[in-house]
Amino acid sequence: MPPLIRGVSATRIAALTARTAATYRAARPRSLAALTAGAGAFLGGVPMHWMADWPQPFPMLVARARGATLEDIDGNRVDDFCLGDTGAMFGHSPAPIARAIRAQAGRGLTYMLPSEDALAVGALLSERFGTMRWQIATTATDANRFALRVARAVTGRPKVLVFNGCYHGTVDDAMVRLRGGRTEARPGLVGQVADLTATAVACEFNDLGAVEAALARGDVAAVLTEPVLTNSCMVLPDPGFHAGLRTLTRRYGALLMIDETHTISTGLGGYTRTHGLEPDIFVLGKCVAGGVAAAVWGLAPEVADRFAAYNTTRPAGHSGMGTTLSANPLQFAALRATLSEVMTPANYARMEAGAARLEAGLARAIAARGAPWHVVRAGARVEFVCAPGPLRNGSQAEAAHAPALEAAIHASLLNRGCLIAPFHNMMLVSPATTQAQIDRLIAAFAATLAELFAGKTAP
Repeated sequence: MPPLIRGVSATRIAALTARTAATYRAARPRSLAALTAGAGAFLGGVPMHWMADWPQPFPMLVARARGATLEDIDGNRVDDFCLGDTGAMFGHSPAPIARAIRAQAGRGLTYMLPSEDALAVGALLSERFGTMRWQIATTATDANRFALRVARAVTGRPKVLVFNGCYHGTVDDAMVRLRGGRTEARPGLVGQVADLTATAVACEFNDLGAVEAALARGDVAAVLTEPVLTNSCMVLPDPGFHAGLRTLTRRYGALLMIDETHTISTGLGGYTRTHGLEPDIFVLGKCVAGGVAAAVWGLAPEVADRFAAYNTTRPAGHSGMGTTLSANPLQFAALRATLSEVMTPANYARMEAGAARLEAGLARAIAARGAPWHVVRAGARVEFVCAPGPLRNGSQAEAAHAPALEAAIHASLLNRGCLIAPFHNMMLVSPATTQAQIDRLIAAFAATLAELFAGKTAP
């Protein structure tokens, strides 16, 4: 008998993988021909390496995207639940953002000077996320990196505490993991030569005892955390975990830094506003400008005052913070439109309702097959996990992954017209996502499980 992977025969996974690959190839002859002819100019055949991480034989070549739908150059239309891995969480090209971009394009794209939109954005950011002193970056990676410099400057401490399995972009300090109770560099990190343990310490998510032990050493400048662990299979915080982080950071003089780049799906104002968190530093990227490359980071007023005092003691010169194209007028135009017209209570209510429908439908499909899996949700973000749950930390989340099984499911869903994120089993519901699209995804998931479980139903 072939081995089982999370309740599924390895033979059936292999067969589904082969069928989906053949179907995908047959449906995209123009894409394959174009990639064969033109991709050689790029390292690895793609403009950015993660474009090759999809489980299909070759990437889709997108012709256009609108709302929650993508169309490739072969004319295949798919319901998009990946949404640029949160970058297009509010849908592709929402009308207010498209108008703002068109208007700003005629007024110039970068000045290295502020515009009137910038003044409006500052007020809107505080209205949405709380009173902070804001700065604009181009990516959340940049925002995290710059904010960590501030944390180290005002505390005089070298280390950042992160959680095993975390996601904070490509910040070097976050590229560590926990193994055997010790912090070490992640083994896949390209070209790493510095000792990351000199500047970072890893703990397990939801383990306040380990956090206190690390903070008690007195060398941690900031605890950098996502409100929900999202880089692997999604892990929700235990009740009281975030309140405990806030108490411990204050007790030991470390700053609390909340990265909402993936958890902005939770609700208006992100997880921070929805659950009443009190960060010293707040970071948000991806969808904050509706798909235009932009990120924001903010300092609580007391931390901003400490940083202002620090600045009076350092010589003028390169700060290691900021890039030439950060805070350009195109970003501000898109930020203003997103914050005022797209990131609204009505849109979040629609997203929440749709995601709840999706969560329930996926859970029914899993239960119908008696699969040892579960579904987890954070607002508009939904994930199925091919393992029992709930998960409590990064080690459990890493162990829950079943790469071959997940890849087969992803490919099967795409051939049935539904695109989900390639890096994990993540699906997003946007304001543009229709009930019909959600129901198609549920049906595609159920049909895929029917193939994998070969008619098996729950006892």
